[in-house]
Amino acid sequence: MGKVISISNHKGGVGKTTSVVNIGAGLANQGYKVLLIDLDPQANLTLSYGINKPDSTIYEVLKGESAILPINIYERLDVVASTLDLSGAEMELSSEAGREFILDEALSNLRDVYDFILIDCPPSLGLLTTNALTTCDEVFIPLQAHYLAVKELAKIVEVINKIKKRLNKKIEITCVFVTQFDKRKILHRDVLETIKTYFQEKVCETKIRDNISLAEAPTRGLDIFRYSPSSTGAEDYENLCKEIINRKK
Repeated sequence: MGKVISISNHKGGVGKTTSVVNIGAGLANQGYKVLLIDLDPQANLTLSYGINKPDSTIYEVLKGESAILPINIYERLDVVASTLDLSGAEMELSSEAGREFILDEALSNLRDVYDFILIDCPPSLGLLTTNALTTCDEVFIPLQAHYLAVKELAKIVEVINKIKKRLNKKIEITCVFVTQFDKRKILHRDVLETIKTYFQEKVCETKIRDNISLAEAPTRGLDIFRYSPSSTGAEDYENLCKEIINRKK
């Protein structure tokens, strides 16, 4: 059975979608079958792969109007697209019985199809994120090496602990990694040490360095490995994927 992993941080601008795109592509490059789910109404993951006007999105799935219809991107890599309509889903589903488990039910037949299912969560802690956290086995948290990012950690952990207690006993934070890192900056090094103190062995050794190619790749509808395979961004995400795989062994 494949692992379902939510990549979540309710603070925007931490490289969450960039990480979903490139971890997914990196795992596929390593021979694993991967499904990416865009659960963010901004649909940045969908746009990052140049998907326009998909036949079905996660919005129709949550509304019960469609089964999940993955879009193939490359060999071993599929995407479930999002749409701006998803922004109304929380209100529309508020009266649904068992509304926290809708995504879990929709994915029940796909857990054996994929080795990894990665969920790109919205930068909020509403019903969509609750659905992701209720569904997943693990949570990956991308963090910027900034003071305010550290201040947000307690809220993230509090929400996940509540989900674990009330809705999903198997959920665990298993991977915390730093993005947009510059080892020359004292602040970045100090914040990294703070994060390690807080999360200890859950902090990945790999740091994602600040790299312009990571920002450019989505404009071409490509992941970093296909856009700039010799860049530091590609090197870092490849190393992060190898670390993720080694942690599963």
